[in-house]
Amino acid sequence: MFLAKDFIETAEGLVFAVVDNGTEQGKALCFLRYMQKDQQWKKVDTAVANQLLSEQYPQYLYFSASKEAYLHAVSAEQIMTHYQPRHRLKQLLNSQPVDDVEVDLLILCRLFAAQGINLEEIGVTGSILISVQQKSSDIDLVFYCREAFHLARQVTRLLIQQGECAELSHHDWEASYDRRGCDLTLDEYLWHEQRKYNKVLINQRKVDLSFVSDSPQETGVTKYKKLQAVTLKVRVTDDSLAFDYPSSYAIHHPQISFIICYTATYTGQAKTGEWIEVSGVLEQASDGIQRIVVGSSREARGEYIKVVHE
Repeated sequence: MFLAKDFIETAEGLVFAVVDNGTEQGKALCFLRYMQKDQQWKKVDTAVANQLLSEQYPQYLYFSASKEAYLHAVSAEQIMTHYQPRHRLKQLLNSQPVDDVEVDLLILCRLFAAQGINLEEIGVTGSILISVQQKSSDIDLVFYCREAFHLARQVTRLLIQQGECAELSHHDWEASYDRRGCDLTLDEYLWHEQRKYNKVLINQRKVDLSFVSDSPQETGVTKYKKLQAVTLKVRVTDDSLAFDYPSSYAIHHPQISFIICYTATYTGQAKTGEWIEVSGVLEQASDGIQRIVVGSSREARGEYIKVVHE
């Protein structure tokens, strides 16, 4: 089974990051992240990825009917290698580290294990997953157990207090903000991020913690039709899926049931009882249920979630 945060490689030397669990019409929904050039792996941004596929590999361009969005997609027979974060971390835990990135990863895993976190519920994604990390690479950990993920957030806070890890510096936060290119001010971004405890430094190396549910997905995907762009203020009534991928927030509204968010910036953004301002695309299912989608496209300009301070 394909899970979000897995990577898949094709015969052409293209590596895609899987963006959704399961498949649609036999294809893994994904987005191109790396390509081989001159026998080296090169990371590619959104614009370059779309242009490359359009000009050379149009078979991987795909319109998702369930999401009403343009993505990349690879069918099972086109996949040469399926990289799975849990398998990669297990491999690293049972081998000697080859560089400082892997050393820092193993140190952090030992700290987590000492606090009761089951390492079998964790994987490592990003550049380490396909062994192309560089000296300055971040560590991207993905958790497959909700309880383990939230425990890790608590442990992260404890490790900062104990001096085993460190909070991101202002420079680190500014760099993170610049990479995100989100529709919040820097101060708004910092206020939301610094209370999540899903980012930390280990030996001055940034670590990101994320959660992916590996529970079986419902059969029969509900299809939604895009209606219009909306911006409104609503109260969050349930944040239990706020750190999922995609994240989801139940809200108090006479017509709209919930918000679903595909943009990582707004994962864990709000808590139950808080008022938020949300800007996204209003969609409606055939049964009349309405939702707001934040991250309706890869860049999702003008779409955001932020807590409103009265």
